Amino acid sequence: MTHSSFHTGNSNISEGLLGFAQRSLPNFSLFSSPRAGLHAPRQQMSNSTFPTEFLLLPFTDTRELQLLHFGLFLAIYLAALLGNGLIPTAVACDHRLHTPMYFFLLNLTLLDLGTITTTVPKAMANSLWDTTAISYSECVAQVFFFFFFVSAEFSLLTIMAYDRYVAICKPLHYGTIMDSRTCVNMAAAAWGSGFLYAVLHTANTFSLPLCQGNTLDQFFCEIPQILKLSCSDAYLREFGFIVASVCLASGCFVFLVLSYVQIFRAVLRIPSEQGRHKAFSTCLPHLAVVSLFLCTGLFAYLKPPSVSSSSLNLLLAVLYSVMPPAVNPLIYSMRNKELKDVVWKVMTGGLSEGINCPS
Repeated sequence: MTHSSFHTGNSNISEGLLGFAQRSLPNFSLFSSPRAGLHAPRQQMSNSTFPTEFLLLPFTDTRELQLLHFGLFLAIYLAALLGNGLIPTAVACDHRLHTPMYFFLLNLTLLDLGTITTTVPKAMANSLWDTTAISYSECVAQVFFFFFFVSAEFSLLTIMAYDRYVAICKPLHYGTIMDSRTCVNMAAAAWGSGFLYAVLHTANTFSLPLCQGNTLDQFFCEIPQILKLSCSDAYLREFGFIVASVCLASGCFVFLVLSYVQIFRAVLRIPSEQGRHKAFSTCLPHLAVVSLFLCTGLFAYLKPPSVSSSSLNLLLAVLYSVMPPAVNPLIYSMRNKELKDVVWKVMTGGLSEGINCPS
């Protein structure tokens, strides 16, 4: 194939994708306005077929709404930093919270901070500076860290379900089963599995040559959107990605369901109403966090193509990548009086004698 024929074919592909996007993308105001990048020429690909940057999907191309999105994301991000920062501080300051449940909760807050920091600051910067560009290296880093934190969090939530199972179903053996060494090993396994998962999928995705333009229909770099830009037949790789993700999610989901079946059976056998209420109060926050994590993520990736649109994809991406890290601290502290009291004392500076913060 000559250079001129390659250039002509590439131009036809770009023009065809441009025309399809202009016909298929609906006009919408807040979460999906006409994309400025669709009317701008795509970046010309070199013979290496690796772009130097990608163009992300903006929330809007109206300047006033861009600033509104910047303000909303800034508020959400600061709330997430505050909430996920107060819980580790409270755990460190009060010896009563030095238990396996709060050790895992501390790890969860670190993963939540990592998840929201991977996507939100770049989206805020693009809205503030009226741009949609992200460099190739930034995109690689975003894909890696997002999948690292998300997959590690799912593994950790599964481990936390086991912790609740042991605490309620085997309370007399809880201290023996969930000793400090076991807890550290479990947390390390969650982080390690997330790292391995991220390395495999990031390397698999970016080993493909990309020549179908450089525009992503998402506000951050996401593997399915990148695979759509591949020159080669990426269906097998995309199918492999889906199968691996479903296998991981299914295994953890089955374990979660079995754990909570045993937990609810044990709770219903507790004779006193106060005991049942206390047992439920330790499980409901975790169950709410898991439900939010799974429902938004599974619907975003497994929804039927017939209900797929740029506006819906954008909204779902915000729900599964931004909202859980922001609301998880609120969910865990809402029904936990012990944690809520310590967090309040940390916030107000009224630390009692029982709370010894290391200097």
